[in-house]
Amino acid sequence: MKTDMVYTKEMFEKAPQDLRDSEGIRRPSIKYWADVWRRLKQNKLAMTGLILLIIMGVMSFLGTTISNFEYYEQDYSKTNLKPNGEYWFGTDELGRDLFSRAWLGTRYSLIIGLLAALIDFGIGVVYGGIAGMASPRVDAIMMRIAEVIYSIPYMLVVVLISVVFSTKGSGTSMFVLIIAMTITGWVPMANLVRGQVLQLKESEYSLASESLGASKGWILKNHIVPNTLGPILVNVTLTIPRAIFAEATLSFLGLGLQPPKPSLGTLANDGLAVMPIGLFYQILIPAILISLIMFSFNVLGDGLRDALDPRLRK
Repeated sequence: MKTDMVYTKEMFEKAPQDLRDSEGIRRPSIKYWADVWRRLKQNKLAMTGLILLIIMGVMSFLGTTISNFEYYEQDYSKTNLKPNGEYWFGTDELGRDLFSRAWLGTRYSLIIGLLAALIDFGIGVVYGGIAGMASPRVDAIMMRIAEVIYSIPYMLVVVLISVVFSTKGSGTSMFVLIIAMTITGWVPMANLVRGQVLQLKESEYSLASESLGASKGWILKNHIVPNTLGPILVNVTLTIPRAIFAEATLSFLGLGLQPPKPSLGTLANDGLAVMPIGLFYQILIPAILISLIMFSFNVLGDGLRDALDPRLRK
């Protein structure tokens, strides 16, 4: 039962340990995350995806430096060369080194995917957390707004914004692509966080904190958000490949990053043009890199979901 007594922050911090900081209640403990990592390591497929992502992340930065050629450097006497000792991935129709271009394109794809996922994470957690902690009327209004935004097709928004900026002559930059992807991409995260908040705010430790005078914002930050990190992390790992694939699709259609900046999508589009003359390696290389990125993030997300599932804990 609540009383009329007003509790200060200092009084709350001195509250009994079992009310404010029990293991797995205030926030997942170090032992909890160690157990998650232990179970994740037992998933060989998820660890394979993690290792592949680390390798590709490192190569996306080192690959352009260990090559003897710049990604924009042209040599018309060495056009459409197949992979060899000098050009490890071969050259394109302008005599540019595909090794440096492919790894730079991988870097752009990873950066776009990670930044888009982080923005979706930030907006979704804040919006969903506020909606879940607010009154039912405010919650209903906020979620109807989110539903209207989410009803707009994702790719339609991305393509429309890319076309608008491309027709202005400025091309499509990484910033424009990321903003276009996050206009509607944050809504699933907000729905996920809101559902978790509605469930956890009625828990014993949240009610105990409220009875001790803690504000809703404090409860959200210290109790609810830390205990929803599991589903949030899984959602983030699945959001990244979606953003990467959207960027590759736009670049393939000529609406992504503009030349001379390479992208896995533009490399695939260039490779498609030379397939009729038997230069399959030019489309095979970016296709393999895109497939490895998508595969790695998806199996890692599945592995995290299993590792974070308390029902599977031994």
